[in-house]
Amino acid sequence: MEKPSVSSNVDVETHHSNTHHGGIVPADDSGNGEEPPPDIPNAGSSYKESVQVNSMHLDGARSTNPTPSINPSHGDVNDENIYAHAHTLPVEQVESILKTDVVNGLTSNEAARRLEVYGPNCLKSSGGFTWWDILVRQVSNSLTIVLVIAMALSYGTQDYIEGGVITAVICLNVVVGFFQDYRAEQTIASLQALAAPDCKVIRDGGREETVRSKDVVLGDIVTLSHGSTVPADIRLISTVNMADAEALLTGESKLAPKDSCFISEKLELPLGDRRNMVYSSTTVDRGRGTGIVVATGMKTQVGNVADQVRPKLDDDDPKKEMSTAARYGQKALRPIKSALGLTGTPLTVKLSWFALFLLGLAILLAVIVFSVNLWDLDDETVIYGICVAVAVIPESLIAVLTITMAVGAKAMARGNVIVRQTKSLEAIGGVTDICSDKTGTLTQGKMLARKAMLPSGRFIVVEGESSPVDPTVGILKVDDVHLQKEAIFHDLELHRFFQIIALCNLAQVNEIQGPNEANDSWTATGESTEIALQVMAMRAGSGKRDTIAGEAMKLLAEHDFDSSIKRMSIVYEGDPNGGTTVFTKGATEVLLPLTNVDEATANAISAQVEAMAAEGLRVICLAHRTMAHEDVNKVGDRAFVEQSLEFAGIVGIYDPPRAESEGAVRRCQIAGITVHMVTGDHLKTATTIAREIGILAPSVPGSSGPNAVMLATDFDRMSPEEVDAMPELPLVLARCAPETKSRMLSALKRRGKYCAMTGDGVNDAPAVKSADVGVAMGSGSDVSKESADMVITDDNFASIISAIREGRRLFDNIRKFLLHLLISNIAQVVLLLVGLAFKDRNDVSVFPLSPLEILFANLVSSSFLAIGLGLEEGSADVMTRPPHPMQKGVFTAELIIDKFIYGTCMGSLCLVSFVIVAYGVGNGDLGDDCNHSYNDTCGLTYRARGTAYSILTVLLSVMAWEAKHLDFGLFNMYPNEGKRGGLSFFSTVTRNRFLFWAVMAGLVTPFPIIYIPVVNRIVFRHSALSWEWGLVFGSVVSFVALVESWKAVKRARKARKVRQNDDGGDEKSAASV
Repeated sequence: MEKPSVSSNVDVETHHSNTHHGGIVPADDSGNGEEPPPDIPNAGSSYKESVQVNSMHLDGARSTNPTPSINPSHGDVNDENIYAHAHTLPVEQVESILKTDVVNGLTSNEAARRLEVYGPNCLKSSGGFTWWDILVRQVSNSLTIVLVIAMALSYGTQDYIEGGVITAVICLNVVVGFFQDYRAEQTIASLQALAAPDCKVIRDGGREETVRSKDVVLGDIVTLSHGSTVPADIRLISTVNMADAEALLTGESKLAPKDSCFISEKLELPLGDRRNMVYSSTTVDRGRGTGIVVATGMKTQVGNVADQVRPKLDDDDPKKEMSTAARYGQKALRPIKSALGLTGTPLTVKLSWFALFLLGLAILLAVIVFSVNLWDLDDETVIYGICVAVAVIPESLIAVLTITMAVGAKAMARGNVIVRQTKSLEAIGGVTDICSDKTGTLTQGKMLARKAMLPSGRFIVVEGESSPVDPTVGILKVDDVHLQKEAIFHDLELHRFFQIIALCNLAQVNEIQGPNEANDSWTATGESTEIALQVMAMRAGSGKRDTIAGEAMKLLAEHDFDSSIKRMSIVYEGDPNGGTTVFTKGATEVLLPLTNVDEATANAISAQVEAMAAEGLRVICLAHRTMAHEDVNKVGDRAFVEQSLEFAGIVGIYDPPRAESEGAVRRCQIAGITVHMVTGDHLKTATTIAREIGILAPSVPGSSGPNAVMLATDFDRMSPEEVDAMPELPLVLARCAPETKSRMLSALKRRGKYCAMTGDGVNDAPAVKSADVGVAMGSGSDVSKESADMVITDDNFASIISAIREGRRLFDNIRKFLLHLLISNIAQVVLLLVGLAFKDRNDVSVFPLSPLEILFANLVSSSFLAIGLGLEEGSADVMTRPPHPMQKGVFTAELIIDKFIYGTCMGSLCLVSFVIVAYGVGNGDLGDDCNHSYNDTCGLTYRARGTAYSILTVLLSVMAWEAKHLDFGLFNMYPNEGKRGGLSFFSTVTRNRFLFWAVMAGLVTPFPIIYIPVVNRIVFRHSALSWEWGLVFGSVVSFVALVESWKAVKRARKARKVRQNDDGGDEKSAASV
């Protein structure tokens, strides 16, 4: 009942040329092919006859059962739920339920009606990249809301210049962020390669026509051929040597052979075992077939996974226990949290909370200003309060952060990493664990036949192979002796071995001729294991074409690879030794019992298989037998064909690691990141590859523990409590299902780890979505890409390491420019709060800085300096230190202390200079109404204000250089470079060209602002300086001395702490001795 169909009496030239549909095809309907025997159905039949034959069960090559009756257990099946039952139903019942015709198809009118009823055959977008969503994303943060409030207050007090400047800042923030995210989403959209643009259907009386895949409807009859992308979930009607690549859906790298006659009695059969079904977004890799569409759009298996990875909110988690009130409370808070930016990466959340803190602080400072003025809220007092509030807000923070992230995203794109949302840039730098797939990410995903053993015990070794498809590269050796092609025909054992791997093989390896021999190239189609075997045969001059042509062999029958019995057989006529020959390959454990080897030999072969598997090789067993001429009519009987076989050897096939993988894994370990391999491959193969690339290196904690390598089935049986009790989580998980990956992520998160998960298949999407940083492969499914935070376009694990390096560099630089921006804000607040004591003739507080001076310092002077700090190159230790704690984020105790010390010093120097000019040299007369405009009484106030502004601007420029490193000073920031004990001032200031010129501009900018008429007095409300420049110079010297002294204190404290730790370690060692 579950035996696959057999293609018999196939035209040999068609079988090998692969020119029409690919793979093995029967002779055409025109009668030019050989007449098929009457007892083998579905060989050279018409489409209608093929449908009729394939609607019955076939036992081997012969129909042994009548057409199945409708199963009464499926009486409730209808067009709404047939997608879940189709693999258990015969074709006739599916045809009846969907009211279609397997020969004539639907009419165009009926197809249009069904399209209206069921909707287009496409997945519902989970947000996609609509311009509106991206725009809302830019304003959904607390800092933007704070700026909007400041803008409104400025316009409310008729300070239009200040209001206009803040408006420009908001627009700049939104525009820069919008275009960066929009470009990233467009890049991701260009990678959406799985959705079939069109497909072929049978409609209107049997006429084949091409329609867009989104217009395919339930009940359509779809024709599929080699290379076709399946447009919907389809119950197959007929198949000819058909196999589907379902790795993106099932995670199984092997091709899935298809058999329209297969019917399962199990409703919950795994997708990979439903041989009569093909699923949306998978690809036909071999043969051809037709089928009935049983599910479209979100009802397909891909749609089901896509629905699972849609954004789920905490209160929607059924496993999360909470009261009804709490659930409603979360729903009420949801839009508020989203609008304030209190969701997303740790940095995003912390900056949003910081913005809310600044808003509260701004309100508090405004209240202090009003209180000092006894709540006499005239225009002067309100404006002063707004000035203090604006001074505490780093208006340029969002713009600087956005520009820095955009530059980082562009750098990552050059490293083959596309960032979907810029906020994930810093997150990747904080990962502590990476869960990576093996095939195609850590390995090349291209198989190479590396070693073989013959029945006599001789070994064939392939040396020098570097290309999985080029048979001209590499040599074959038999027991260390170079194999000559001529020797094969004089050695029956070798001859049989190469016959089997060449003929029991559906792969095609072709040479593409270039303009000259040097430009020739090779391509291959088919399953990667068979390609490896075919290339090995071609290296020996015994490829499929050469073997058939040289020995005049003709294909009689083929029994496809069947995952349930793990073998494939093919029957040829024309062997030089006479008779008909069966060639078989498959898994050793299932093929050896069918051979004539004795128990001792079988044990020896099995031991060699284990040894090869331990080397990371996938082992294929080979066998053959000669059939008597009178048995030729039994070639369709699989059980008869695959009996009394003769063992012909085993082949070890290797999926080589990428050249970059070992180094990338080692760099992760040096950086304090643990790499976990989560793969569907064999345990021993996975273990060998893990050792080869360093995941199981002796220096890795837990690599020698009992749980370092585990089968997914063992891991899945453990309860969360048992998993949490493990000293270390597995470094290698073999035979993983998608659920295993999700369980692994949950276990890591419970340990406080910050995790990245790679994935390429549809089945990987839930795990990619739930990871802290989801990473999809460029060649992967649309669903996995949509679920990911970033996409690796070259599918290379080393690209992830480059992304981590860039993420860490960005995180460091964010700390640097945050320090710089906040120092400016603290200095201004110190100056303005103390400045409340500076009263004019009307007992009104005088601004030590005008509102426009504050905004210019925050938005122009500080912005370019901060951008320069954001462009700093990565420090030498960026990938040699552990990941930064994501819980603390950028606001570490050191950063907070530094900004208060530096900001207070800067503000105090500005304040002292203002006092010296106004009260020391001047008489303390601050004039009348000098906050609004210049008059004859304001000369002293304007000079003092100009002095304070110049000092603030120059000190901010110098501080940009000092902020390049939190510990090392300006004159020796790179102590490991140059001469020992020498200074590195020139290297410090010139290494970052953008920052160098930003500092130069910051040092020069005060001069035109101070001396240009109208600009100085009317716009900025200060006047020209003369002797006051001496105060500016003295303030710079004093500030640099203070900063350098504080850094020296920090270095001394850290060195003392290191010595104490070393001494403590020595004492423990001595005590243990």
